[in-house]
Amino acid sequence: MKMEFVAYLFISDGVLKNRKSEKLYILHSPSPISCTEKPIIPGSSIHLKMDNGIKNGAEAITVSALNCIDLSTTDTHQSVSLLKQACLDCGFFYVVNHGITEQFMDEVFSQSRKMFSLPLSEKMKLLRNKKHRGYTPLLDEHLDHENQVHGDYKEGYYIGVEVAEDDPKAEKPFYGPNVWPAPDILPGWRETMEEFHRQALEVAKAVARLIALALDLDVHFFDKQEMLGEAIATLRLLHYEGKISDPSNGIFGAGAHSDFGLITLLATDDVLGLQICKDKDAKPQLWEYVAPVKGAFIVNLGDMLERWSNCIFKSTLHRVVGNGRERYSIAYFIEPSHDCLVECLPSCKSENNPPKFPPILCQTYLSQRYSDTHADLTTYGENKN
Repeated sequence: MKMEFVAYLFISDGVLKNRKSEKLYILHSPSPISCTEKPIIPGSSIHLKMDNGIKNGAEAITVSALNCIDLSTTDTHQSVSLLKQACLDCGFFYVVNHGITEQFMDEVFSQSRKMFSLPLSEKMKLLRNKKHRGYTPLLDEHLDHENQVHGDYKEGYYIGVEVAEDDPKAEKPFYGPNVWPAPDILPGWRETMEEFHRQALEVAKAVARLIALALDLDVHFFDKQEMLGEAIATLRLLHYEGKISDPSNGIFGAGAHSDFGLITLLATDDVLGLQICKDKDAKPQLWEYVAPVKGAFIVNLGDMLERWSNCIFKSTLHRVVGNGRERYSIAYFIEPSHDCLVECLPSCKSENNPPKFPPILCQTYLSQRYSDTHADLTTYGENKN
C-alpha cells in the first residue's frame, strides 16, 4: 500500500494550516497567501500564490508518494515487496509500528529542544570533538559545495556508541565516550538519549533484515558481528532556525546530499522542509517534499548500501528548505563495523554487471566523507580532542 496522507488545508493569519489538526503545517509567510481549500495527497501538487516567501510568484508544492512498511505485520513477503519497490524507485520509505512509543518520541523531542535552547556559550562548551561527538553550530556542515554559498542553517548534536576512554575499542575513529551536558543543566537528558539510541538500533536492525531479503540474501546477513553486530550507530539531533531558504541564491537549511552509510532513520516534527530528488541527473532537477507523519520514521538508503548493491538500490539526493518556521528532527545513522569491508554483494553482480566500485573499509570511507563536509575544528579557536 501507499502511505495515505491527506491534510485539508486552509489559510488563517497568513499561515497554511491543516483543517483537521489545525497545526501549522506547510508554509509560513509574513505576506498574504491565497489558496483554495483542497486535499494534499502524496504525488499531488498545491499551487500557492504569495507576495513573498521561498520565492516570488506561484509556487507548486509537490508531495512525494512513498511506500509505508509496517514492522509489526507478519506478512514478511508484502513488507519485502514494498521495501524493494521503494529501494529501486527512490530509496525513501516510511516505517510505522516500529516499537518506539509516541510518548517516548515526544520526550526525546522535548529534551532536544531544551538542549538547543541553551545559550550559545553553553552549547559551545559541548563542541563536537574529532570523533564527531557533541554540538555542531550553525553553518558548521557544508553539504553541497557546488550550490551552497556557505554552510547549512542548522545546528546539531552527535551521540554515538558509548565506549569508555580506557577501552581498546575507543581507539577506533567512531567509537569513544560521548560529550554529555552536565546533569544539573539538563537533568535526565543523557538517560533519554541513551535509551532512544538503544531502541533506534533495534528498529534499524529490523529494517536491515528486510533489506537483506530484498537483495536475495540471508535474513541475518547484516546481523553478523563484522556488520551490525558492532555497528557504528550515530544519533543526531537537529534544529533548523526560522530562516527562509533561497535555493536560487544558495541558501538552504541543509544542502543537497546523499547520506554516507547503510540506512538513516529520521523522525521529524510537523513542519515541512525535507525534499528529495529522485533523478539527480535531470535538468532541471525536480524536488518533492516528504510529508511528516506522526509516529513514523522516514527511512532512506545511504551511499554505502548503494555501493554494496552495485547501484541496484538507490541513495537519493535530499535537502532541507526552510520556510520561516523553526524545525526539529532526529536522525539515526546506522553503518557496519569499522573493519567491515564494503564490496559488491554476490547477489548484485554478474558477468554482464561487474562491480562498479572497489572494496573499501567502512571506517576509511566514513572518515573521508565526514572530513569533506564538516568545518575544521581549528575554525573554533581550539583543537578539540
